Amino acid sequence: MIPKTFTQEIQLSDGRSITLETGKLAKQADGSVVVRMGDCMLLATAVSARKASPVDFLPLTIDYREKFAAAGRFPGGFFKREARPSNEEILTMRLVDRVLRPLFPKDYHAEIQIMIQLMSHDENVMPDALAGLAASTALQLSDIPFENPISEARVGRVNGEWVINPSKEVLAESDVDIMIGASYDSVAMVEGEFDEISEEEMVEAIAFGHEAIKTQIEAQEKLVADVGKKETREYEEEDHDADLETHIHGLAYDKCYEIAKKGLAKGERSQLFSELKDEIKGGYSEEELEEKGALISKYFSGAQKKAVRDLVLNDGIRLDARKTTDIRPIWCEVDYLPSTHGSSVFTRGETQALATVTLGTSREANIIDLPTEQGEENFYLHYNFPPFSTGEARPLRGTSRREVGHGNLAQRALKKVMPDDCPYTVRVVSEVLESNGSSSMATVCAGTMALMDAGVKIEKPVSGIAMGLITEGDRYAVLSDILGDEDHLGDMDFKVTGTREGITACQMDIKIKGLSYEILTQALMQAKDGRMHILDHLEATISSPAETVKEHAPKMINRIIANEFIGALIGPGGKVIQELQKESGCTIVINEDPVTEEGIVEILGTSPEGIAMVEAKIDSITFKPTVGNTYEVKVIKMLDFGAVVEYLEAPGNEVLLHVSELAWERTENVSDVVNMGDVLEVKYFGIDSRTRKEKVSRKALLPRPERKDNNRDEKK
Repeated sequence: MIPKTFTQEIQLSDGRSITLETGKLAKQADGSVVVRMGDCMLLATAVSARKASPVDFLPLTIDYREKFAAAGRFPGGFFKREARPSNEEILTMRLVDRVLRPLFPKDYHAEIQIMIQLMSHDENVMPDALAGLAASTALQLSDIPFENPISEARVGRVNGEWVINPSKEVLAESDVDIMIGASYDSVAMVEGEFDEISEEEMVEAIAFGHEAIKTQIEAQEKLVADVGKKETREYEEEDHDADLETHIHGLAYDKCYEIAKKGLAKGERSQLFSELKDEIKGGYSEEELEEKGALISKYFSGAQKKAVRDLVLNDGIRLDARKTTDIRPIWCEVDYLPSTHGSSVFTRGETQALATVTLGTSREANIIDLPTEQGEENFYLHYNFPPFSTGEARPLRGTSRREVGHGNLAQRALKKVMPDDCPYTVRVVSEVLESNGSSSMATVCAGTMALMDAGVKIEKPVSGIAMGLITEGDRYAVLSDILGDEDHLGDMDFKVTGTREGITACQMDIKIKGLSYEILTQALMQAKDGRMHILDHLEATISSPAETVKEHAPKMINRIIANEFIGALIGPGGKVIQELQKESGCTIVINEDPVTEEGIVEILGTSPEGIAMVEAKIDSITFKPTVGNTYEVKVIKMLDFGAVVEYLEAPGNEVLLHVSELAWERTENVSDVVNMGDVLEVKYFGIDSRTRKEKVSRKALLPRPERKDNNRDEKK
């Protein structure tokens, strides 16, 4: 029996459409939907456990996977099966998670798993822009408690015209690439990269994307209405004691307010808050703590949060005694590590990043092999966040999703100023050594200086800043350069990077409803002032890229040769190139371009002499004499029928100078005219039609003797 299906279609302004379908696939999930755009199809499912987990947080898992079969491809590598998620898949998971997570009830602790799978790929559709729509629709079709539908959309701009969910080809021409996640009423998430756009243009892009999202949300609601809205399941709510909450607030609020006013460092402040919490708990018996201990801790945290927020709104003072627009003290240093190709330290308050730059050939490019994308990255950035950076000791279990996300943001920020003609593959690594707010923005600043220290000719320096927000009713305060606690206790985390000319990247998460565009604009303008302040410090430390790479860093020379010479440069079984690398100490990489029929030879080495040796060999191999030209040659071998000579400008290129071409007079012995080691000039005649070998001549450059004229009349 064919199952009954329900569909809704979303029309885009350019004539394309998105279809939502449910009722056919994955019916045992709590909610499932297929989202289709062109030939791109995503299957999203939502399932939640019926019992709460014994945790005090929301155990939500967002999983996005791209199946290789969707693109008619096999997984690469030895194991022909999809394995751990790629960085690109993790980034899509984070985009969806950041919008959905705040919309579940705060006291809902049952495990939730939302799986989104790319089942069919279309080259003209970027599936990550549909993942949020798919996840939200699956939730709406389920009985899982969830506040309201959301969606996500990508916005591009080509020739001044805004575009929703552009194709990869169109996006390549765009000066804006921004993902927006929102409910019908409020923008909740923004992440993107830009070609130095203005703050006003960014607000315009967000507003344009939000309008498209509203249409997608209306389609979800229509689909749910057609299917029939399921009644939201009942679940075991958290314990609550209003009297205890009031009592704890009375004991803690004023004292927390006083601690917050002291303007202490993170460690001292945390210690005082911890001692106050222990003091309050000390007023209860062991039996009471066993029964109500978790609630006491929760209500104390609530009183602490309220006190810190009120301090900002009432007095305009923050935890470290700064005003709302103040930036923490900054110090910078470059060339800190003696053996790296480039390095820098950036410290802002209690946040510190040490960045390194490594230069290499195209062999070190980051290979991207996904169902939806294949290619190479010649510039990439890795971000590491070890536990000691926050004074913690915890197990290391590989690269976290947070590290992938923060590294990607910093990479997008710096990618925009990388030179198009950079000959190197460039890897930046940021080691976060201290963290108390916005280590990703410290990474951008440290990365900028390390690139300049390495001699990479970036177009302009880039700085970054994290903005926060605290609201209550009609009152609000926008905070520049937020602390970790202000991120945790505040209503917004808005990271903005850019040059003096404009924004290059951003990432925003909003925890409240109804953020006005007025507040958003103020945050962007305040962020601009902060970026300029930080840029002043960066440029005071290093004003421009180093003229050359460091002495111990590799120098890169690119040579273009015709494809016909590649085999000769490689040699039989790689013998020529391997010996050349060994003798010169250089790394040689050859890339063939079948379109131009040329080969790009990358020569990477620290020794100028070694690089010169490789270039001389290439010159020798690719040397082609021109018919009619004169060349200096050296005799390297004597034969009975001539001398083997070598072109001085292309050592290794030999040609036979036949005995008949030595002189106009008859030559009995080659040694009568030339000897080993002699340098002479010859004229090149090309391929001899009779011998089919190259012909050079010495005698052609000598005066031709006068011909003797026999007087036949006298004989008569």
